[in-house]
Amino acid sequence: MRIGVLVSHLRLEEKLLLEALHAQGIEHDRVTADELVFSLGGKQVPRYDAVLVRCTNPSQALYAARMLNQQGVATVNSYDVIATCSDRLLTSTVLRQHGVPAPHTVVAFDAESALAAIDALGYPVVMKSLHGPWGRLLARVNDRYGAEALLEHKHVLGGYEHSTFYIQEYVRKPGRDIRSYVVGDQTVAAIYRRSSHWITNASHGAQASSCPITARIEELSLAAARAVGGGCVAVDILEADDGRLLVSEVNAAPEFRDGMAPTGVDIAAQWVRYALEVAAMQSGR
Repeated sequence: MRIGVLVSHLRLEEKLLLEALHAQGIEHDRVTADELVFSLGGKQVPRYDAVLVRCTNPSQALYAARMLNQQGVATVNSYDVIATCSDRLLTSTVLRQHGVPAPHTVVAFDAESALAAIDALGYPVVMKSLHGPWGRLLARVNDRYGAEALLEHKHVLGGYEHSTFYIQEYVRKPGRDIRSYVVGDQTVAAIYRRSSHWITNASHGAQASSCPITARIEELSLAAARAVGGGCVAVDILEADDGRLLVSEVNAAPEFRDGMAPTGVDIAAQWVRYALEVAAMQSGR
């Protein structure tokens, strides 16, 4: 069994994955996306039984997984999972399709239509880009003046990224959100992410602490993971002030360092375990 770890650059998470592979005595390589070359013609012999796709560059992750899957190499995560999770609109549609509770979302393709939709939804709202990790390109819009200004900016900027308006209800939460880590058919860990900022993730200074995996969190996490296609994902859950638990996003290549120390769970080892299972299934072992 030989496992590849595909990276754009080496973060702590990828170092932990490599250490877990070494600790288990599994043959492995670190592969940087820059060194990959795929031929679209002819038959190529797969070099790895499975590849952990950990690229921070979304297009590298997406297309590398596509090519590897087509050549018969199992990836964690698969192309379909990465494609869904890398697009907030696709994630929202599959969550709704599978009955997973999520914030009320509207989509528009014109600034005037978007403004009317925001007025109907009620302020404040959250406007997001379709793509972008680490809480980037998110804005809380508190009133109509802010909405008009933001929509004008996006219209002037133009381009693909600003041509679709993705708007969600603003969920009032208790200064924290929940991130759960799903590996296969198990929720292996969960943390609270606390912050004084309304965006409660690590890039905005959130502090992590252990979160008990209640039956509801387990049910919601697994339902969200199944909706996007399974694998190893992080599920971001919002606790609304009316008691609802809502899935905000699902991440196919999450940072998990903040989930290991507070919970005592070796998430990297769990990823490796799952990669071996996927590789064995692919090869029929």
